[in-house]
Amino acid sequence: MAAAPHLRRSDSAHGEFSPLKRFVVAKKKISDVFEQLLNYVKETSEFVEETCGNKALENIASQDQKREIQAYADKLAVIKEVLARRHMKVAFFGRTSNGKSTVVNAMLRDRVLPSGIGHTTNCFLSVEGTDEDKAYLKTEGSDEEKSIKTVNQLAHALHMDESLDAGCLVRVFWPKTKCALLRDDLVLVDSPGTDVTSELDSWIDKFCLDADVFVLVANSESTLMNTEKHFFHKVNERLSKPNIFILNNRWDASANEPEYMEDVRKQHTDRCVNFLVEELKVVDRDQAPNRIFFVSAKEVLNSRMQRAQGMPEGGGALAEGFQERLKEFQCFERRFEECISQSAVKTKFEQHTIRAKLITEKVKSIMDAINIEAAEKRVAALEDREYQMDRLEFVKNQLNLLINEIKKKIKAISEDVESKVSCAMGEEICRLHVIVDEFHCDFHPSSHVLKIYKSELLSHVEEGMGKNLAFRCSDAVNASVQCSQKYMMESMLPLLPSSAQSQVHMLVPSRKFDLSYDLNCATLCNDFQENIEFQFSLGWTVLVHRFLGSVNAQRALRLVDQNFQASRPALALTPSSGPPSMTAPPNNETAVMTNEDLMVAVATNVASLTSRTSMSVLIVGGVVWRTVGWRLIALSGSLYGLLYLYERLTWTTKAKERSLKRQFVDYATEKLQLIVSFTSANCSHQVQQEMAATFARLCQQVDETQRELEAEIRKLTAAIDQLETVQSHSKTLRHKATDLEKQLEVFTNQYLQPQQ
Repeated sequence: MAAAPHLRRSDSAHGEFSPLKRFVVAKKKISDVFEQLLNYVKETSEFVEETCGNKALENIASQDQKREIQAYADKLAVIKEVLARRHMKVAFFGRTSNGKSTVVNAMLRDRVLPSGIGHTTNCFLSVEGTDEDKAYLKTEGSDEEKSIKTVNQLAHALHMDESLDAGCLVRVFWPKTKCALLRDDLVLVDSPGTDVTSELDSWIDKFCLDADVFVLVANSESTLMNTEKHFFHKVNERLSKPNIFILNNRWDASANEPEYMEDVRKQHTDRCVNFLVEELKVVDRDQAPNRIFFVSAKEVLNSRMQRAQGMPEGGGALAEGFQERLKEFQCFERRFEECISQSAVKTKFEQHTIRAKLITEKVKSIMDAINIEAAEKRVAALEDREYQMDRLEFVKNQLNLLINEIKKKIKAISEDVESKVSCAMGEEICRLHVIVDEFHCDFHPSSHVLKIYKSELLSHVEEGMGKNLAFRCSDAVNASVQCSQKYMMESMLPLLPSSAQSQVHMLVPSRKFDLSYDLNCATLCNDFQENIEFQFSLGWTVLVHRFLGSVNAQRALRLVDQNFQASRPALALTPSSGPPSMTAPPNNETAVMTNEDLMVAVATNVASLTSRTSMSVLIVGGVVWRTVGWRLIALSGSLYGLLYLYERLTWTTKAKERSLKRQFVDYATEKLQLIVSFTSANCSHQVQQEMAATFARLCQQVDETQRELEAEIRKLTAAIDQLETVQSHSKTLRHKATDLEKQLEVFTNQYLQPQQ
């Protein structure tokens, strides 16, 4: 343990270091420590307040911790102010006219307080130093500074103030430049005689509880009086083992009776030792003699004032043995200074040091708690962020896999739908005549009625084929689409947060998916032209058409009849009339058929007849002609005429309607065959759009989930950075608390531990 430097003061008034400096140095050190501690606690208070106010750092620091640290800051501010006012205090007591004021003046090396014949202290007087160059006093209850230049002015001011009584305090401020003792934060309190009042308890409560040393100024020409003992008994009851010195003043009187001096000294010493040891029990018997001194304060004051004026210290009328009495007074001063410096440091600073240690420990524990809480939350945030990052990576990878898989699935379903619709439409085209036969409407060969009839027939065919296609395909397609949508939804569920999983069914349409078969028969068969004029089945024109074909028949008929009008409406095309590519050319492109072309056509059709066993009929006809002759020809002509008459009579409106329907079926069949691939592709595209739209909505939800995860990751990263800052700051503050604890411990070991 490092001991404080042992400081001494010589008898010189010019200020060599004294033990009193120990208190001054200790006060400066503890004040510096408290200044640092107060700033530290304020810093921690701001830190905790900032942490509490940050919503992102919820539950890291509590409001209770904030209030607790603020309370510590308030306490430290009060203690700091108290420390600034702390000083060493010595109180002088004794009976009236025992020389208390003279002892104070001797210690101050100047006549500061009124003393001597005719002067008695009628109230408590405290003498303390001031940095100003003039002396002044303040009375109790007033801040007015009353200037005093001489001791006489002070005595006059005290006696003229009628409001002052024995229980009042007058504070005398004396320039430090005039008195070295007052430079060391020492306050000397002079008191009225203990025999002038019975209100000793109020004196003790008011002036003695903060005193570090008590000096009992006794009269060596008499013994200790009961009033003096009674007062110190009361002090001993209020304070635990007060530091008491006994000065037997006016010891210069013993020089008149040198033969009795030692005996008287021994009597006084024994009585004082018994009083301190047996009655008050404030010191041990071995230490008690070091608290008892025999002095002459008046002699010491005079000699010191002479020395201050440059005169010999021992000059003037001094009694025999002055040097011994001077040395004993100096010995008293030395022991008094050692005692008061140690006592004052302990009494004035020990409790504050203990409280500072407790506050530092409490604040440090709060910083530890904040650091631990921040560390736990940081670890949790790191784990949460890692989980969120893993989940984000999983969502991205899984979404990419699902996109490829769903694309293939949509393609497969679309192709399957296209195949089903194509097949169903082919079958429906084959049974188109059934749909047409089911059509019933008023029919008349007039052009106006025919237009309405064909329009309604087209609507009927489109509606009928649409219903049939829907019956064949829609249920299967709808089931396939719903199954695929359900698969999409189930595949996407693991990629969505639990809050969104319950809402995912809203992204899939609950309606039944229906294909739209847009056959557009009105446009497709817009150029259909019926031929419902009477055509004899064995007529020349019909036979030519059947024998030569539609195109060649028209050419042949032009050669026979030059008046044949090419603009005459052609027969409605049927499968037997040849493909669409063989239809008659426009009127402005009427071809001229030569004899060679006609012969080629005849030869071609003869070959066709041969392939259809028509040649056998001709041979049989020739044989019959030769066998039966003209009768058969007449009979045949009769039958031909009857057949013509029959067909002519049966060519009614119904027959015309049937002929129109038959022609329409042949025409529409060929036209519908052309749009099979287009319609099936359109249906496939509808399915593809429906499934792609559903998948897009699900992907959009997953994208939203990704954005939420990224936002959460950014939020966690920011929180982690803040928590790291909190940890770092709390550790720094904790280290500061440790440094302050070390400083307090050093101060305790240096100033508060017993001196070795």
